[in-house]
Amino acid sequence: MINLGLQLAIAKQERLDLRRRYFRGTIRRPNTGASLKFTLRYKKGDRDWIWANSTTNITDGEVHFQASDLPDDLGVCFSRFTKSAQVETRQSQVSDTKLWTLSFDVPAAGKESSFCTELLGVPTVVSRWFALVRQWTPWLVPRHGKGVFKTEEDAVVCSFLRRDGIHLVLLAISGVDEMLTVFRDDEFGGITVKARNEKDSGRKAQVLAATSYDHDTALAACMYEAREIVGRSTSSNGSNDKLIEELGWKARDDPRTQWSQQWTDGLGYCTWNALGQDLTEKKISETLDTLEKSDIKISTLIIDDNWQSLDKEGAYQDDRGWSNFEANPKGFPRGLEKAVTDFRDKHPSIEHVAVWHAILGYWGGISPTGNIAKKYKTKVVRREDLGRVSPGKMTVVAEEDVQRMYDDFYQFLRDSRIDSVKTDAQFFLDLIGDPEDRRTLIRAYQDAWTISSLRYMGNRAISCMSQVPQIIFHSQLPTNRPGVTLRNSDDFFPDVPESHPWHIWTNAYTALFTQHLNVLPDWDMFQTAHDFSSFHAAARCISGGPIYITDEPGKHDIDLIRQMTAQTNQGATVTLRLSTVARTVSTGVYTTYEEPRLLKVGSYHGHSETGVGILGVFNVTPKPLLDFVALHEFRGVLPEKKYIVRAHSTEDISEPMALEDDMPLMSVSLKQMEWEILTCYPLETVTSKEGQTVAVAPLGLLGKMTGAAAVVQYAFDAEKGVRMQLQVVVKALGNLGVYMSNLPEKSIDEDFMILMAAGIVPRHTVKQSGKVLGIDIEAAWKEMGLVAAWNNEVTVDIYMNW
Repeated sequence: MINLGLQLAIAKQERLDLRRRYFRGTIRRPNTGASLKFTLRYKKGDRDWIWANSTTNITDGEVHFQASDLPDDLGVCFSRFTKSAQVETRQSQVSDTKLWTLSFDVPAAGKESSFCTELLGVPTVVSRWFALVRQWTPWLVPRHGKGVFKTEEDAVVCSFLRRDGIHLVLLAISGVDEMLTVFRDDEFGGITVKARNEKDSGRKAQVLAATSYDHDTALAACMYEAREIVGRSTSSNGSNDKLIEELGWKARDDPRTQWSQQWTDGLGYCTWNALGQDLTEKKISETLDTLEKSDIKISTLIIDDNWQSLDKEGAYQDDRGWSNFEANPKGFPRGLEKAVTDFRDKHPSIEHVAVWHAILGYWGGISPTGNIAKKYKTKVVRREDLGRVSPGKMTVVAEEDVQRMYDDFYQFLRDSRIDSVKTDAQFFLDLIGDPEDRRTLIRAYQDAWTISSLRYMGNRAISCMSQVPQIIFHSQLPTNRPGVTLRNSDDFFPDVPESHPWHIWTNAYTALFTQHLNVLPDWDMFQTAHDFSSFHAAARCISGGPIYITDEPGKHDIDLIRQMTAQTNQGATVTLRLSTVARTVSTGVYTTYEEPRLLKVGSYHGHSETGVGILGVFNVTPKPLLDFVALHEFRGVLPEKKYIVRAHSTEDISEPMALEDDMPLMSVSLKQMEWEILTCYPLETVTSKEGQTVAVAPLGLLGKMTGAAAVVQYAFDAEKGVRMQLQVVVKALGNLGVYMSNLPEKSIDEDFMILMAAGIVPRHTVKQSGKVLGIDIEAAWKEMGLVAAWNNEVTVDIYMNW
């Protein structure tokens, strides 16, 4: 055993008397794919040896040596492999994968939907498996296991790590030919294909299977092929795809939506947990005043449930129906337009106002006696009993008038100065019971909502409670339209302590799938004055999605908000959103929720060679944990480059390291519900004419969780050997940090000149800490009296004498 010297050890409030030792060993690789298990034993002094797996909850380790070739025949991955499916080999769009389609016959529907269950087979030599299942109708959640596949819920995607190191991924396709297809276990370790047909003729249930040397490429192969299948289906069935594509391009070119990222880059505020369902104009106005007094400048206001005019006051929400476009007169006596106009006029930082509504109008559909029912053709549909929602009948706008109703409603909203929507309860489409209603209404409502969102809202829309297979494949997978913001998980529940680690875990694993959809995953709102507020804040910052809070009036953590946001030179508050959505790292795909391992959530920001890998590390277990982080777990790390890693909370910085190093590892020690954000920066080596070198990395805005995302671009110039110039362009103000390997040898006064807008920044705004040069460009901007130009970018020029 060899003692291992780590590149970086991160611990919050570490005991001073604690000493840690790290060990490694060498295992000879067998000639063929194989696996082995190992454990550890230890002893104290002269005492007997103790096996670690007998005294702790640490299980045996596993090593899988990958087979040299992928199987040409899918059947070798199963026992009892299906004989009822048509199996075809497909050309994968992803290298180093094998891909197949499987089709199962499903009989025609009659007065009731037609159901079919077929055994696909029993996966063989399975070490571990991972699946995304329908916990209940609107949401996907992760499930994990070892060995035998077993789940009590319908699964959309299943992944298996075989003991020969090969990954097998299965994807069930829905939304094509009015089919709903999922996986279930057969109680004996086998996978069954369960299909529901709404058509009055027989149809095919389709499944994709892929094998690869890693999970991500196998899943990508399935997703790319699924997009092709869905594309062929929509182009041949006379759908609204062509119109949606035309409106999508028009929305991109609309001057009002040219800076479309402004909607998701700004800090949002939602009324839901803060103000509840007893919503009024007065409450919202007072809350906005409180935010203003706390110097919290939001750019998006989301008016959540209970602003609408509804029938049956006091009844349960599933029994209430939408009666009128105008806001309810009790809560908004002056009407929606006057209320929203006042919100905007009194608080000029608010650029966007969204309202909530259900896909069918409200939870209980349309009021049969309201103005909406009088203006549009309606029909009564049967609502199935799928748990959590009571069965029964409800009134909805009929297929013939769905598009007209949505156009009229969104025109009303736009006239009321509403420019965005949160469309919730979309799973109610999957609760419709009769096959004729399902095949006419599910697609009609999805297309009408998409078309009207593009026409009237510039695609500023949040799709919520819509992780329904038919909706996923019909509306969220195609790329012939702008992507929509998609709620990635169930709600933030502030008063349920056990929900908070599970919320982060679920989002991280669901994103393995949703990263392949044409969506921006939304990890939901949260509160900043909460026992687990920073845990949620860190997750939202690395998610790559929007950030919006739901603080109760006057209850805010200002310091936490400042870690999440920054001010532009135009006075706007922006979140430093990453350019890539975050998901569980590939090394953690098969880790179970109960295992004593840190959750690692990886993302990336920037261009391929100059961008940064970002890793959120979370302890979701009930005990303190120490775990390793390897350099290769950061996304975008290249073998030819050297990197440094910086921790946000502790501000520790590693020594330079590369993938080819002997052991490019870091250790992270976290207590229960603690977190850390690690950013991996590529080092650029600049060489003078005389051969002097310095390794440099712009760190972005220090003190911000994702401060690296503030950097728009940077460039170096050795200036003929006299001095080096580094130009950094950032999109917000704050404390700009730059790593320089030779900084301890330099003098700020004698060796540096730093300019902004051709003026020298005040000396007191420049500080040195080890190898990090800090420039408070926010203080310098104000002190120099600089004024913003047409954009929000700030250019900083740093000159260093060689």
